[in-house]
Amino acid sequence: MATTYIDTNQCARVKLPGHQGLVAEIVNRALCGAEKVVGMLRWLVEGERFETETLRDRHQLIYLMEGEGVITLEQKSYPVSKGAGIYLGPSETASISHAGAATLKLFHLVVKNN
Repeated sequence: MATTYIDTNQCARVKLPGHQGLVAEIVNRALCGAEKVVGMLRWLVEGERFETETLRDRHQLIYLMEGEGVITLEQKSYPVSKGAGIYLGPSETASISHAGAATLKLFHLVVKNN
């Protein structure tokens, strides 16, 4: 198996509608041949919030790389900072909003069942 180097600074950042911040896919089929996984970096600034999709056949992992935020799970909010993470099983959802002064940077991994 070959090793693929991906310069994440060169991956296109896309501005999402509805104040959901920026996203860049850093692992996918086109970049490295990934069949069942998509990895993304996400950035949120003041007033922005990311809401996960309901994915019935996928697991999600969201890791806070930089900054501070608030994660809402099952209508309960939790303040979080660098190093925090959440796992979402199939059909589970969460939202993450920016808090603090610095940009919130997230690593978001989506893995397909089977």
